[in-house]
Amino acid sequence: MSLDLKPSHASVKAYYDTLHQFGQLYIDHEGAVRSAFQDLLAKCGRKAKPPLTLVPEYRIERARSSVIVDGALVDLYHLPHGYWEAKDEKDDLAREVERKLDKGYPRDNIIFQAPERAILYQSGARIFDENITRPEALVSVVNQFFDYKAPHIQEWEEAVRDFSERIPELAAAVTKTIDEEKKRNPAFVRSFKDFYALCKQAINPNLSEEAVERMLVQHLLTERIFRKIFDNPDFTRRNVVAAEIEKVVAELTKRSLNRDDFLRNLERFYRAIERSAEETTNFSEKQAFLNKVYERFFQGYSPKEADTHGIVYTPQPIVNFMVRSVEEILQKEFGRSLGDKGVHILDPFVGTGNFIVRMMQEIKTTDLPYKYENELHCNEVMLLPYYIASMNIEHAYFDRVGEYKPFPGICLVDTFDMRAQSTFFTEANTTRIEAQSRQEIFVVIGNPPYNAWQVNENDNNKNRKYEALNERISETYAKSSRATNKSALSDPYVKAIRWASDRIKQEGVVAFVTNSGFLEALAADGMRMHLSRDFDEVYIVDLGGNVRKNPKLSGTTHNVFGIQVGVSINLFVRHNVAAEDRQCRIRYASADEFWTRTRKYAWLDGLRAASGVEWTVIKPDGRNNWLQRSGSADFGSLVPLASEENADAVFATISNGVQTNRDAWVYNFSRGELSKNVERLSALYNQQVREWKDRGRDPKELDSFVDADDMHIKWSSRLKERLLLGRTVSFTGQRVRSALYRPFCKQFMYFDDTLVHRPGQFPRILPGPDSGNLLIWLKIGGDWPFFALTSNVITDQLPQGGSQCFPFYTYAEDGTNRRENITDWALEQFRARYGDRSITKWDIFHYIYAVLHHPEYRQRYSANLRRELPRIPFVSATQGLKPSWKGRPTRR
Repeated sequence: MSLDLKPSHASVKAYYDTLHQFGQLYIDHEGAVRSAFQDLLAKCGRKAKPPLTLVPEYRIERARSSVIVDGALVDLYHLPHGYWEAKDEKDDLAREVERKLDKGYPRDNIIFQAPERAILYQSGARIFDENITRPEALVSVVNQFFDYKAPHIQEWEEAVRDFSERIPELAAAVTKTIDEEKKRNPAFVRSFKDFYALCKQAINPNLSEEAVERMLVQHLLTERIFRKIFDNPDFTRRNVVAAEIEKVVAELTKRSLNRDDFLRNLERFYRAIERSAEETTNFSEKQAFLNKVYERFFQGYSPKEADTHGIVYTPQPIVNFMVRSVEEILQKEFGRSLGDKGVHILDPFVGTGNFIVRMMQEIKTTDLPYKYENELHCNEVMLLPYYIASMNIEHAYFDRVGEYKPFPGICLVDTFDMRAQSTFFTEANTTRIEAQSRQEIFVVIGNPPYNAWQVNENDNNKNRKYEALNERISETYAKSSRATNKSALSDPYVKAIRWASDRIKQEGVVAFVTNSGFLEALAADGMRMHLSRDFDEVYIVDLGGNVRKNPKLSGTTHNVFGIQVGVSINLFVRHNVAAEDRQCRIRYASADEFWTRTRKYAWLDGLRAASGVEWTVIKPDGRNNWLQRSGSADFGSLVPLASEENADAVFATISNGVQTNRDAWVYNFSRGELSKNVERLSALYNQQVREWKDRGRDPKELDSFVDADDMHIKWSSRLKERLLLGRTVSFTGQRVRSALYRPFCKQFMYFDDTLVHRPGQFPRILPGPDSGNLLIWLKIGGDWPFFALTSNVITDQLPQGGSQCFPFYTYAEDGTNRRENITDWALEQFRARYGDRSITKWDIFHYIYAVLHHPEYRQRYSANLRRELPRIPFVSATQGLKPSWKGRPTRR
């Protein structure tokens, strides 16, 4: 901690002002006057480096009892940096201090404070005891309190700083040993091959050997942490997956690797973890601490894996709120409880086990043994969180029941594709998966993965495709959507909601914390429709935090997960009634958009559960919009610019902007530099094509074959497809075209159907540099301000949702067969509306462009234009923007 508090600071003045007001009212009891000092500590904690949060009524567990101090300042790992205990004026502070210390209160950085006096203990010694009615004395004790750093905290912070640097180095050493053993140790080769085959069956048939090697490395580097923190030396022997991995590790360590000697380089870090873990005494602290250690390991060790699976774990206030809410809903709606027999509970993405462990806290101790053995279920696809969750759950059971039992409800399996699992990992794991699949699940709860797809094909980091689940989304959410771009429905959280909606069958509860995009996104209109048809009650707590939508926000400050997209807690309740009798009630509440994440946590803690929320009842409109800010109701009656269903619309053909997936290679302000870049890229790509042909390799090996260095080649899925087809590239200057890379920013582009990832319809819109066409280029969505520009050159896709292009002409790809793209239907609509047969399609084109820039149009339909393609009103030049206008549009 560090702080530079001065007597002149506002927080100091506020402290004395508050005490003065209490004095005027003759209020001097502890409960009232301590609030002033609590506010002072809380404000100072927020300004400290690192920032600290004041936790009131902080419980400290001791060997035979526990004590509760009035407050503790904790860091992001929930490690306490200092404590505070308040007394009122009538107490003999010195005597009270001795009494508290005798009870087991900490002697390391604790302030005992009364309105007129403060005593500070650090490292077991009293170092301050003065009257604090003087600002100088108050500032002195507070600065000393914040400047102090306990030895174990200092050791921990140093270890954390070194950790991300040391882990990759050690992981590389283990990997090198594995590679050497593969060459010279037949027993290890056999064990590894068997283990690899089991992993492919259990997790992903496309799993690479490299990924399995990472599992072994994870096991070696983290096994001691689990064993020590949980005091569970038998875990690797009794856990069904850990036992299999230990067999491989045993072969690895027989000749080439002494485990203890190798890990000695991490001794300081292990010791820091173990010492710091002792300071996290209550349930919530231990969960938060383990999650942070887990995140730190993965971000240092395997950032790609962290990205693929969304390694961000749920803050405890969110977990607490969700679990309490599910218990309330079960009691209110079904007359049941989490602990009741027959209520099977599943966390399909268990992570470190927070949700299961928290539900175990909610279940009566007498009911827990049966529940633990039979009706608690969870899945995890990654090895390291599987370990943490297993031990976390087993240790929580031991704490509650006083008996150690391996947890039989956890499966190492991909939740989205359990049907594809046959004989995998071990017979015990297979048996667990089959048993779970047979159960009627009543509660599905958890935090789905947030990563939708890899951003960079060079990462070779793609998430798995799920044909059956994708088909369910296609036939429900996507089919019922009016959107032309439905890529948002590929997000795993959408898959999770679709999967869970099917998994609970006739009745039950789904509780997920997810991306909140589905609340307003046009692509999710079909999803909202099905949710309102599939469930009887929907509760949404919108926690905000969409940094892309509101650039005034900070992901690290305002978002509850520290990410860029908005977050919501979603509770879906289904009763066993006929679908036609279902009348869904949608309740909505939101946190203030500009609250910090810690204030949002405190808000949830104060609400406790759904019953503490002041709900707003939502009534969806005819277009499945849930939120009022989703747009003006008359927008749907206006003339559509385009229609996916080939219904009547202004333009017959539209296109997304060009998506290159390799902007740095195929865009440039300099024509000469662009030519050099493309020639170099083409040569390297053609070399890869030749090497692939010469080797005659299996297409499944393509990802591991290609040169994944972005400085050499920027891959995309389309370019890999072309490589498999043996398609080479030859540079020609005729393909160098002008393009709008960003609004008002023109560059040269190399327009080639191999090197450009998604050319859209541009081969038919601008087949040559002098096609003589004109198009309207626009972008909808909340991440960018709405714009509409005309262009006679190629336009870019743009980030955050893409852009759309509406051309006046379309062509055959060879530049022939030019035809007008505005439909005859639209021409007749305009001529009939204005009673003027001389109106042309060019008139309509220019009229649309003018309306898209009309200030009243943009203001009235701003919410609609964040969600869907524009629709155009018929407008008179004299009456302004009114839907019923008559008259003649102005022509250019």
